[in-house]
Amino acid sequence: MLHQFWKRRTLPLVALLLVLGALAGGTAIYQTVSQPETVAAAATTDWGLSFQTEGQPPIGNASPEALRELGARFLGDPSQPVIYITFDAGFENGNTAPILDALKKHNAPAAFFLVGNYLDTAPELVKRMVAEGHVVGNHTMTHPDMSKISDLDAFRTELTGLEDKFREITGEELPKFYRPPQGKFSEENLRQAQSLGYTTVFWSLAYVDWYADRQPTPEQAFAKLIPRIHNGAIVLLHSTSATNAAILDELLTRWEEAGYTFGSLTDLALTDH
Repeated sequence: MLHQFWKRRTLPLVALLLVLGALAGGTAIYQTVSQPETVAAAATTDWGLSFQTEGQPPIGNASPEALRELGARFLGDPSQPVIYITFDAGFENGNTAPILDALKKHNAPAAFFLVGNYLDTAPELVKRMVAEGHVVGNHTMTHPDMSKISDLDAFRTELTGLEDKFREITGEELPKFYRPPQGKFSEENLRQAQSLGYTTVFWSLAYVDWYADRQPTPEQAFAKLIPRIHNGAIVLLHSTSATNAAILDELLTRWEEAGYTFGSLTDLALTDH
């Protein structure tokens, strides 16, 4: 399946240890690591997180300051109890409609990072996302490892192809938010996206929700998503997850009861200026 392929990645040891703390389905690994000051310019990096303190933002393998200079974010304002909900999707399997229903019930804006196949096969859901006030973001046309594309024209084609499809379906321009496929990036990639007017959006909270045939139980999902939520969280979920569709109403309720509100990526972008 596409979603399984996307997430099977070979990580350098350091990146692997970082990612396990955020995404592992088993016991979390909590590491003491120094916050990086710069993004490596030459090497490809897999986005990774280290959770140090429950309820506090994690440390990424690039600092918020370095990312911001390159037009990228993984976290909102850590002083504000606002959550930014995002979904990645490469295909539709019936779970997006109930997810949209839950978001509507809670008046919670979200961002859906879509690939070309999704726009081809589920245009009515794309229209619904837009009509209900959600952001549709760019997850590229074909979901390649964009860090292997050094030519700006080839990089641009992966993004503008999706822009064109979105315009054909909705009559609107695609919002300029980009999420790198597989979480792979380099400084050159980020500069390429920035030169095309995009904000690159990583995440500060996620869990293993993408295997259609190995979905976590609701209890397992809550065990990852409740204690690790934090101010300014950019949450990555997958709209192909039956578990997410089943629990989202309760999940949003529990986050609200903990004092959080829900923000749009469009609001987050405004804080950069």
